[in-house]
Amino acid sequence: MHARQLLAWERAGLITSSEHYSFQALSQLRKLRDLQATTRISAKSIRASVDAMQRVAGMRNPLMEASFVRRGSRLSFRHGGALMDPLTQQLAFDFDTSPARQLRVVGIGADSPARQAAEVQDMFVRAVQLEENPATIMHAMELYQAILAIRPEHAPALINLGTIHYNLRKYDQAEQHYRKATVADPEYALAFFDLGNVLDEMQRLTEATAAYQKAVTLVPQYADAHYNLALAYERQGQRRRALRHWLAYVRLDPVGPWAKHAKDQARKILNTEKLSIVSRRGRIVKAAG
Repeated sequence: MHARQLLAWERAGLITSSEHYSFQALSQLRKLRDLQATTRISAKSIRASVDAMQRVAGMRNPLMEASFVRRGSRLSFRHGGALMDPLTQQLAFDFDTSPARQLRVVGIGADSPARQAAEVQDMFVRAVQLEENPATIMHAMELYQAILAIRPEHAPALINLGTIHYNLRKYDQAEQHYRKATVADPEYALAFFDLGNVLDEMQRLTEATAAYQKAVTLVPQYADAHYNLALAYERQGQRRRALRHWLAYVRLDPVGPWAKHAKDQARKILNTEKLSIVSRRGRIVKAAG
């Protein structure tokens, strides 16, 4: 890779400037190299798609945690059993669900950390693709379990395996995997969001609220976490706390499919609750009714 290419990615915010790169960073560089070579998508467009996916799905690094395809001048990501354009939040038919070919790393030992990291990443990508087809869900689970046998702290594999259990309504197993993911990576917002969802299904609303709170603390732009947190507060009768998160959701996703409901809920609370607003100078004024 040329220095000017690294500099362009640094300016786009796709990588951080460094004199030395970790194995994970090298995998990211290889992904970016192959992505631009095969799709010709600009670094700016890649960054926009990555940022949107972080907001929508709470992922820290969508390029490494999900598989993706080019759609026009943008990227769509496979997530939650569907192919989604994170900028528009529109779902698309995914006609390519065949497992990816196994990548080979040339020039390093079979037992080296770099080789193992590359193999684990390839296993993860193949598991994500297998997960899209109901007929191959069990194969996906086997691959995720194989990843965890190699790297028990692999948070994305823990989350995806938990989500398979969640979709099968095996909530106890889902909770176990999500909790392990929060321990493996305490700054992974998606892990806390998914934990909140399964706790909500299990009618453990107080715990679910705490998990959603952690998700929005880690990623304040996480729109779906604000939405679910607002719902959780409303169900507990805490409408003023819910208002803050309805408004946050509308600000982050003003034209999305759930924006109208969030706006309606915020309007109802403003119309029925006796709210007051403290101005920046300390003067108290009544909120518009």
